[in-house]
Amino acid sequence: MNADAIEVTMLDRIEALPAADWDACACPETASGGRPVDPFTTHRFLAALERSGSVGPATGWEPHHLVARHDGELVAVMPLYAKAHSQGEYIFDHGWAEAYERAGGRYYPKLQAAVPFTPATGRRFLTRPGLETTGRAALCEALVRVTSGNGLSSAHVTFCTEAEAVAGAAMGFLRRTTQQFHWLNDGYAGFDQFLAALSSRKRKAIRRERAGAGGFGGTIRHLTGGAIEQRHWEAFWAFYQDTGSRKWGRPYLTRAFFGALHETMRDDVLLILAERDGRPIAGALNFIGRDTLFGRYWGAIEEHPFLHFECCYYQAIDFAIDAGLARVEAGAQGEHKLARGYLPRPTHSLHWIADPSFREAVARYLDAETRAVGEDIEIMTGYGPFRRGTGGG
Repeated sequence: MNADAIEVTMLDRIEALPAADWDACACPETASGGRPVDPFTTHRFLAALERSGSVGPATGWEPHHLVARHDGELVAVMPLYAKAHSQGEYIFDHGWAEAYERAGGRYYPKLQAAVPFTPATGRRFLTRPGLETTGRAALCEALVRVTSGNGLSSAHVTFCTEAEAVAGAAMGFLRRTTQQFHWLNDGYAGFDQFLAALSSRKRKAIRRERAGAGGFGGTIRHLTGGAIEQRHWEAFWAFYQDTGSRKWGRPYLTRAFFGALHETMRDDVLLILAERDGRPIAGALNFIGRDTLFGRYWGAIEEHPFLHFECCYYQAIDFAIDAGLARVEAGAQGEHKLARGYLPRPTHSLHWIADPSFREAVARYLDAETRAVGEDIEIMTGYGPFRRGTGGG
């Protein structure tokens, strides 16, 4: 199949395409049962963002999803947005925007192939099995064509897989490497076996933190599926608003989004709630993939020492070990995760810059940044909490 024979169209809402058709490209692994590799590119997750008003023209995230067909048959799809800003992406290009506009250019709007507000690695070129090469090529060509044809500055594919980054670079996109902190399951039978792999000092520090976290005077519960009730979302909404107002000024997600999660995604969700006298006072929202637990949001209405570390990091490790998951991805940034057993791992993105001179400047910047990121990962891994001879995964 030739990529030139594929027709690519755009959708301004994901529900214009049936969920089964989208998911045949986004998560074909579910056809044989079980969970998707990650739930974030599923039809149900992206539709929840749109139906709830968390994304849309008024938010600066305007959907223009790509749909590729050959002789009427669906080949590939891509979650794509026209962006009026660089908020909620976690692959930071604010400096690029400032430099381009100082030089007299117009950086926004731009195109963003991503899952909004979700710094989790996953496939962005969503193809039917066996059509990866052709589907990626068609989607890349469409991205370039739409960018150039509409006078846009750039197109960005963020938190893609390493294989996609390699393929996109071969097709002329600039490749960017950044980093996150992930916990890797080395076949641990329990949390104590994980602790045994750490240096004595780090092991003692984590035990002190876990003991200190218990001082809030309540219990911590794991809720998923039918165990999650509307009242739990009401509590978590209060947590999310508090965190969002402090970190971003205005929370990205609407209350209706959490209602949509309750309707369509409870089985994909792990809520970790700290409760006292039956009342939730803090909690962490996670999503469950096929072999990964994705930590997304944390919030609290009371401050207690170490409770954040307990709910977000240690309880996530407990769940992953019990569920036999291979890793925990605890979200963007946070070198403090290193001391808690989360090691630096590279993340990948692709960038198409329309202006040749600006493209050359960005390419030089990325060459230097990639070397620096590689050095940081090597140094931080060496300073990690694991005993010599253990690698943390």
